[in-house]
Amino acid sequence: MATILIVDDRITNRTIFAKIAASVAPDVVAIPFENPLSALQWMAGHDADLVIVDYKMPQMDGAVFTRRVRAIPKWSDIPIVVITAHDDRAFRLTALEAGATDFLHTPIDHTEFKTRVHNLLKLSLHQRAMRGRVEALAQELRESEISHNRALRDSRERLAQVIDTIPALISACDREGRCIFVGAYQTDLTGLDPAQLPGDRTAVFGETHRLRHNILDQQVLDTGRPISGVEEEILDRHGEQRVFTTTKSPLRDGAGEIVGVLTTSIDITERKRAEERLAFLAGHDHLTGLPNRSFLHDRLRHELQGGDVGFALHFIDLDRFKGINDGLGHYFGDQLLRAVADRLRASVRPGDVLARLGGDEFALLQTGASTEEEAAEVAQRINRALDAPFQLEGKAVAVNASVGIALYPRDGLTTEELLQNADIAMYRVKVASGHGYAFFTEDMLCRARDSISLQLELREALQKQQFVVHYQPQFDLISGEIIGVEALLRWNRPGVGLVTPGSFLSVAEESGLILPINAWVLREACRQAVEWMVGTAPPLRVAVNISPLQIQRENLCNLVMDVLEQTGLPPYLLELELTESILLQQAEAAAPDLQELRRRGVHIAIDDFGMGHSSLTHLKRIRVDRVKIDQGFIADMHKAGSNDLPIIRAIINLGREMNIEVVAEGVETEEQARTLREEGCQLVQGFLYSRARDPKDITRMMKGEAS
Repeated sequence: MATILIVDDRITNRTIFAKIAASVAPDVVAIPFENPLSALQWMAGHDADLVIVDYKMPQMDGAVFTRRVRAIPKWSDIPIVVITAHDDRAFRLTALEAGATDFLHTPIDHTEFKTRVHNLLKLSLHQRAMRGRVEALAQELRESEISHNRALRDSRERLAQVIDTIPALISACDREGRCIFVGAYQTDLTGLDPAQLPGDRTAVFGETHRLRHNILDQQVLDTGRPISGVEEEILDRHGEQRVFTTTKSPLRDGAGEIVGVLTTSIDITERKRAEERLAFLAGHDHLTGLPNRSFLHDRLRHELQGGDVGFALHFIDLDRFKGINDGLGHYFGDQLLRAVADRLRASVRPGDVLARLGGDEFALLQTGASTEEEAAEVAQRINRALDAPFQLEGKAVAVNASVGIALYPRDGLTTEELLQNADIAMYRVKVASGHGYAFFTEDMLCRARDSISLQLELREALQKQQFVVHYQPQFDLISGEIIGVEALLRWNRPGVGLVTPGSFLSVAEESGLILPINAWVLREACRQAVEWMVGTAPPLRVAVNISPLQIQRENLCNLVMDVLEQTGLPPYLLELELTESILLQQAEAAAPDLQELRRRGVHIAIDDFGMGHSSLTHLKRIRVDRVKIDQGFIADMHKAGSNDLPIIRAIINLGREMNIEVVAEGVETEEQARTLREEGCQLVQGFLYSRARDPKDITRMMKGEAS
């Protein structure tokens, strides 16, 4: 029968753990304890094979309890599992130092719990059986020393033969320190001739080993009390380092006098390796093997305690990783993160700390850096390390990094300040198109605070419905009729009035608020289009702009089709406008949704066409219904020395050949309109015809009423 102790102050946990533990095998008995002191009292007079203890309890925590258990000689090697909800490395190290064997995190995975219990029970029962055999044999050895008659000598020989079958280091020494017995396991471990070992302890594991054991033996001889739980490292015959836990007991003669010391050492190498592995995992990232956030925090605190020695903290965020991870899959993304970690590791000094904070974020603690020049050199090295494309799974993938740098003590005096300020500096690089580095400055902190304040206002604007949609008409140059409108977001900001997206769009993008905002615009524009469809003729097609973040994070097809179904707008009356930058960076991710939406009748348009260096490539990969000539070409088309008019002419001809409608946006003068008409551009949009207007004005325009 195997006995498991469950020590937890919460009855729900005790019940669940006891039930799972008891299901491991039919002969397993789980004994629950609410109070750790009661458990210790019970253990003083009973046997158990495994202890499962909660870390946080009122009377004493799991580490203190473990230490108290280890202080009891017969419980020196019983497996102890500590259960904790804390993910902090400090908790795990404290428990490990106290002697914990393993950890489990809540909420508990029942299958993992059952497997761990099963394995540790096997270990405990094996150790318990071995301990019992060793104690019994030790007693026989002590009795064999009482008499020198032939029968007892024969018994001792038989005893030695039995001892030789035990996988433990067993030896005995007299009061003068001479080896009087050495088991076969010990001779096999050392590779020495058994005849060499009795009488010469130095020959076993060397002089240092002999001196250490002489001191321990003398302590047993002086006090008459056993010593247990002594850990030592030993090199075996193959040069492999192994760890043993040693127990020393006094040998007495028939009169009760101590005549020597019996030493028993059990191999706990695998247990120690498991503990080291747990300690490593507590401070390292499992994917890359780099130190983790907790490890970095510890090192930063250590550096801060160093006083006046300056250092630099680099906050590293990969550019475009999200698109790669979403487009090619998480397995590919994990491979890329490992490859990035390898390059970064090779580019930093051995004494510095490179850590993975999570996702695609890394950090570098550059010790001994007191100037911007020293830190800038390392930041440049980091960027250069990522310049060459990564070859993974037969694909060439390019990824760069935005690096923010905070210097100690200039930019912060605490771990939190330095990480925050390095993160802020990194964001400035990323907002400015990425691939570079920047040092933290005080004005960045002010802008970051303003950004946070603006984020809060935008959230409130969503809740209080402060956003409105205005619509800029699109006209047929030949007939002069309105053929569609572009939905344009406006914010009726309290105390300011109606503002355009230019004042808040970047913050909305960075914070992710652009997703609910754009979803609202889409829904409102479709609702308004249905209202026009019912009240006017002919119906208007409404164009809605799509954000890059919607391509990255949302199922665009599902979102659009849900809105169309909810509002009742026919798909052919909706047009989605995508900038060329979306197609340049996310064409592969965007293509499936766009093709499916187009198949269902939704129109697709490319805004700002002609500005991207690979516009024609996009038209080949993704079929569209309309392109909008960037207003920069329209504004400069009549300037002396400008090449814009030939470009406009080429786009119009391209649209004609590919059966794609062409819209000229930003038309502000009669001269521009006349030239566009002559070049064959039929659709226009701009201030010459109308600014963006509220829905009521658009309704009046459609009815031919003055506005």
